[in-house]
Amino acid sequence: MKRSWNTLSQLSNGVYAVQDFERAAYRLVTEQVLYASDQRTRVAYALVEEFLGDFAAALEPLGVRLERNAHYRYVVALPTQADGVPVTLAETLLVLVLRQRYDEAMKQGLIEDHGEVVVELPELQEAYQALAARAMPDVGELRDLVRSLKRWGVCRLVDSEPDDPQPFHLRVRPAIVEIVGEQWLQRLDQHNRGDDADDTAEDDDATA
Repeated sequence: MKRSWNTLSQLSNGVYAVQDFERAAYRLVTEQVLYASDQRTRVAYALVEEFLGDFAAALEPLGVRLERNAHYRYVVALPTQADGVPVTLAETLLVLVLRQRYDEAMKQGLIEDHGEVVVELPELQEAYQALAARAMPDVGELRDLVRSLKRWGVCRLVDSEPDDPQPFHLRVRPAIVEIVGEQWLQRLDQHNRGDDADDTAEDDDATA
């Protein structure tokens, strides 16, 4: 660590307490992404943004590196080691499909405010069947999967208006680009080649 939390608290002239630095560091490790656009994380994001080098130095011994996207204003914590926590095949397939939809939206200039991409259920179903070579999970299971992926900061579920035939739609968040990296993108190919013998996969780029 370059400077202690106590030193940084003093440098902030009392704006931030030591506990604020501790909480922000803990949230980086446990929640993985801090977005300035989210009400619940904007204060922590502002703190990390101001003292980014100190937070990076503090988390480096834990095998965590920080990346900041200045355009969409978020900070993501990524493990430096290849081995991570196990995730289910269903989670892996869904997040890969969402990454593909995000990349396609970027090519077409369909990025919304704060770097998010809206994915409607019919579009998701078509992409899922094409890329994963299997039927998309039903609505109930899909809700549960999105709830799991939300903890990585890669997507969120938005319930539809009463007159909308779709029960909800998904918003894919920009940190999916950093979290779902090259090793993640190889998983769908492995699955389609029949390399997945069970319903678990090793997560190389994200932490739960």
